[in-house]
Amino acid sequence: MIQPASTRPVNARRASAPPTSAPPSLSLQVQIASALHQPDVERRQLRRWILATLERSAVLTLRFVGRDEARQLNREFRDRDYATNVLTFIYNAEPPIRLNAAAPIVQADIVLCLDVLADEARAQHKSFRDHLAHLVIHGALHAQGWDHESDDAAAQMEAREIQLLKRFRIANPYQIAKGPAIGIPGKLRYPHSAITT
Repeated sequence: MIQPASTRPVNARRASAPPTSAPPSLSLQVQIASALHQPDVERRQLRRWILATLERSAVLTLRFVGRDEARQLNREFRDRDYATNVLTFIYNAEPPIRLNAAAPIVQADIVLCLDVLADEARAQHKSFRDHLAHLVIHGALHAQGWDHESDDAAAQMEAREIQLLKRFRIANPYQIAKGPAIGIPGKLRYPHSAITT
């Protein structure tokens, strides 16, 4: 088996689309749980962040929720009784070995808890918008099969996130000057996961 390049996920099921292929398309639905959970960012910006991640066409729903719904979903699907920042529900779990015209479309729901994101942004001394961009990109990568279950996979996913965020002039989110970190000192590890349904 050919080893993936250092900027690609360890999971060798994915490969880059041929350079002559059409750019991936995106069908995006944005859901707001309540007026209290309206993100302070335009829909077109959410689209830009997601489109930057796409390796193949996708049908995605971004759902912005509060603590109660995030906690309920985390408890129901991950047996963890706390509100988490982002959950990705993947509906087609088996990406193709080679991407081509017949590659299945990515289908997923990405649930973001704005209350938790705001708390994390404050604690990590970063702007809410930059943190939101990071976790939208993070969730979109999960939807495409990227994960951080092993140290190698985490390093590759983090490198991809850093590369994508740089396009939007957003600093490396894993370099923390001040504030609490989860896991490795000087690096963030987010307590969430992708869920395959």
